[in-house]
Amino acid sequence: MVDVDLRPLSLGEILDRTFSLYRSNFLLFAGIAALPQLLVLGFNLATTVLPFFAANFPVRALASGSGVALVVVSLMLGICVYLVAYLFAQGGTVFAVSELYLGRQTTIVASLKRMRGHALWLLGVIILSGLAIGAATLLLIIPGIWLACRLMACVPAALLEDLGPGESLSRSFQLTENNAGRSFVIYLLYFVLSYAATFCLTFPFTVAAGMSAHHLDAARTWLILSHFGQFIANVAVTPILTIATAVYYYDLRVRREAFDLQVMLNSLGGAAPGTPPSASAPAD
Repeated sequence: MVDVDLRPLSLGEILDRTFSLYRSNFLLFAGIAALPQLLVLGFNLATTVLPFFAANFPVRALASGSGVALVVVSLMLGICVYLVAYLFAQGGTVFAVSELYLGRQTTIVASLKRMRGHALWLLGVIILSGLAIGAATLLLIIPGIWLACRLMACVPAALLEDLGPGESLSRSFQLTENNAGRSFVIYLLYFVLSYAATFCLTFPFTVAAGMSAHHLDAARTWLILSHFGQFIANVAVTPILTIATAVYYYDLRVRREAFDLQVMLNSLGGAAPGTPPSASAPAD
C-alpha cells in the first residue's frame, strides 16, 4: 500500500498520487471495475450474437409490433446494465480509495458490498448532475464544461458524507470553488487515456467488422473481439478518473477544512480515522 500523507497537494502531486495508488493496488481497482463490467460485456456479446440468429426471419417480422417491442426492451435492459455497472464501479472505487487513503485495508468484495445501501442515492446524484451539465451545455459548450468541473467532487461527497443528490451537488460546488481549472486538467488527462485505449483495443476490430459487412460470420467475430477490447480498455482506464476524483476530493477538504488535522485529532482521541465531519463544516 502507498504511504499516504494528508497534506495540500499540487495538481502534479494529485496525479502522481493517483497513479501510485493505482499501481500499488492494481488488482484491487481492476477487480472492482471488472466485476460490474462483466455485465456490460455479457450484454454486448448477447446483442452481437442474437441478431445473427434472427437474420433468416422475414423483414416484415422484424418491423412488426413485436419486433419494435423487442428493440425497446433491449434498449431499456442495456441502459439498466450500463447504469448498474457504472454505479458499482464508481462507488466501489471511491470506497476503496477512501480506505487506502486513510490507512486501512480493503478488498474487492468489501468495496462493492458498501454500494448496496448507496446505489439509489448515487443514481440520483448522477442523474441530477447530468441534467445540470446537459442544461448548461445547451446554452454553450463552455458553461457545460465549467459546470462539469465544479461538480467533479459530487460522487465522493455523496458516498463518503452520506449526502443526498442536491446536497452532493452543492457540496461539490462549495469544495471546488476557484479550482475548476484543476478539475479540467484531470478530466482532460482521463479522456486522452480513454480514447487512446479505445483506439488501440477497439477501433481496429470495429473497422475490420465494417469491412466484413458482407460476411456475417467474420463481422460477428470482429465485433466480439471489439467488445473484449472495450472491456479491457474500460477496466484499465476507468479507475484512473475515479481514483483521481477521490484523491482530489480529499485534497480539497484538506485545503478548505483542515481535514488532515481532523483525522489526526480523531486518531489521538481514539475515533476511527478519517470519519467525515458534517457536510456543513465551515470552509475557508
